[in-house]
Amino acid sequence: MTDPISDYLTRLRNAQQAGHRLVEIPASKMKKRITEILYNHGYILKYKFEDTEDNQGVIKIALKYDAATKTPTIKSLVRISTPGLRQYKGKSELPRVLSGLGIAIVSTSKGVMTEKEARTQGIGGEVLCEIF
Repeated sequence: MTDPISDYLTRLRNAQQAGHRLVEIPASKMKKRITEILYNHGYILKYKFEDTEDNQGVIKIALKYDAATKTPTIKSLVRISTPGLRQYKGKSELPRVLSGLGIAIVSTSKGVMTEKEARTQGIGGEVLCEIF
């Protein structure tokens, strides 16, 4: 697999379109941090990190849907920076997703965080994806 972050986003997108309640994704430190960010911003219901026999681990994510309309909470998951074309932005160039209603996840020298956190800390980095 050449792009594990795209695989992570695609698994979430496909599970939501199929109406699944739970999705399992192979774990990594970056995927765990992205999952924590999604949970903290209310895009997923809950998550659980489990170890496996091959020591890689698995992330189990319970997806969140609107109670009345049964539509997914996440409307769009877009990969911005790809292995073939990295997208680095300075602190003043970080994107605003839907005028602040969505989030962009940025990989910085101080870890993976949202663009709002990076802007307040005054650092830029690689824009991984946009979510709303």
